[in-house]
Amino acid sequence: IFQILGCRPVASVDHFVPEALGSADLVEEVSCGGDGKVIKVTGVANPGQACSILLRGSNKLVLEEAERSLHDALCVIRCLVKKRALLPGGGAPEMEVAVKLRQLAQKQIGAQQYCWRAFADALELVPYTLAENAGLSPIHTVTELRTQHANGNSDYGVNVRKGYVTDIREENVLQPLLVTLSAIKQASECVRSILKIDDIVSSLLSSH
Repeated sequence: IFQILGCRPVASVDHFVPEALGSADLVEEVSCGGDGKVIKVTGVANPGQACSILLRGSNKLVLEEAERSLHDALCVIRCLVKKRALLPGGGAPEMEVAVKLRQLAQKQIGAQQYCWRAFADALELVPYTLAENAGLSPIHTVTELRTQHANGNSDYGVNVRKGYVTDIREENVLQPLLVTLSAIKQASECVRSILKIDDIVSSLLSSH
């Protein structure tokens, strides 16, 4: 706020000096329904790219849901600003990576092969959960999706509207690339930390 108004943050009233003050055409307290009131500032010389969003609802539950939805939407926009790339949704990216991991697992031996397959199983939980939440048969859906991706149809995902597996890109169901990358990276780092704490990795290496 102080950047928009052109002022400096002041910790105490005693530190108020003319150089620390900003300017605006009008600063007023307005009612937003019921007992709620907000401070409204208009006529700012340099508003920049900042804005305030006022949410209203019939009850607290509606407001909380609206706040979560708005937060999710802003996070999507932030991801697109940081990395302007989109992927098909519906669990398509996770299934494609899982299929590739299973193919690479066949070239591994011992515990390495088991780890690669376990990673693939974990990624398949995304389309599995999507199908389950949509009221579909998760086992049948994941099996069909795995077959499609093995045949080169990397854009196929869980279509919750139609109730079966389709080319999700044609349905305009897309998600930011950064969301998928961040989820996989954070999950991998979490598992890695757990393995280090329990000394599982060192014991596996010593046994082989």
